[in-house]
Amino acid sequence: MKTFLYIGLLFTVFTTSGCWDRTEINDLAFIAGTAFDITDDGQYILSHQIAIPSQAAPGGGGSGQPEKFFVMSAVGKTINEAFYRLQKRSSRRLFTAHRSVIFIGESLAKRGIQDILDVYTHESKQRLKTYIMVVKGGEARSLLKVKYPFEQVPSEAIKEMEGLRSELAVTLRDFFLASSSEGISPFLGVIMPVGLSEGIKENKIFMLAGTAIFKDFKLVGFLNENETNGFLWVTDRMKSGRINAKLREGDGTVGMILDNANRKITPEISGDKIKFKIQLEGEGTIWENNTPLDIGLPKNLRLVEKAMEKSVEKQVLDTLSKVQKRYKVDSVGFGQEIYRNKPKQWKVLKKQWDHKFQEVDVSITVKLNVIGSGMAGAPLQLKEKEIIK
Repeated sequence: MKTFLYIGLLFTVFTTSGCWDRTEINDLAFIAGTAFDITDDGQYILSHQIAIPSQAAPGGGGSGQPEKFFVMSAVGKTINEAFYRLQKRSSRRLFTAHRSVIFIGESLAKRGIQDILDVYTHESKQRLKTYIMVVKGGEARSLLKVKYPFEQVPSEAIKEMEGLRSELAVTLRDFFLASSSEGISPFLGVIMPVGLSEGIKENKIFMLAGTAIFKDFKLVGFLNENETNGFLWVTDRMKSGRINAKLREGDGTVGMILDNANRKITPEISGDKIKFKIQLEGEGTIWENNTPLDIGLPKNLRLVEKAMEKSVEKQVLDTLSKVQKRYKVDSVGFGQEIYRNKPKQWKVLKKQWDHKFQEVDVSITVKLNVIGSGMAGAPLQLKEKEIIK
């Protein structure tokens, strides 16, 4: 009797097991990138860059390559309404779990992005490692249509570019953490379309273009390339990069490849006065010398290091001046440092921090160590008598 019972139970397992509610891959439309824009009357424009499944090459010859992606757009009073309209146009379920990047148009960013963020706080399948960026000087959906030459689907190029960390890289997770943290306002990376060559409008690609500063989820302004480098230093995000400096002794510039960098920041509060001491350290190698100095000599190498240190100090001071005096928003996290290290003082300062931040005094010390100057100490084109030793 037990034997028949076991056989019956085993039969039941075989006939009822399996992924009865699974979705086949052929039923999914993989979204590689998403763009948000806004119409003149305040409605949302939602656009998706969707990868086209690989197909067998068509017969009959022909040199044209099949498209690897296409872009769909829809307008809605809400983001959910726009998404629903896009779904009605698709024969497959729109699938967001493999999305690489989210673009936000500049006009929408200035109006506010809290509605966009609210969508992603409720979407369980959203990847928090998805990059989110502001498109400077145009509509976000225009970047979804750019055919980047190195990648089959252009959104993957953004993933690779951000991975190089040549400029600011911010994910959804980063933005959510900054938005919910004490003493810091969120920021995003910036991207914009450019030509393959200077002055050429055709054959557009895109480039990373600085930092977008937000206050109350609204875009208040941008930091340019140099200011973004200063921002990376002061927020301890500078891990590698390049530094250029002009030397006082002799005409010309020197360039340095930064291999690693560190930042130490110390808040000091005395009565109503708040001061931050910032110590920056880094090391790297010389990659360009357009001066008459023989940088193979220790005394000249130290001149180069000092010039580099002054260059970094200026970058940081320019950045702080812009966010403190012009944008008046603590994107660098000074308030967060007080919250972490001096919680009692932060309770007093918290409500008036927007005003106090503008008055914070900052002192900066920079120490750079050049660990290599290349194979030649002085520029090869100079004669012996022209070289400063």
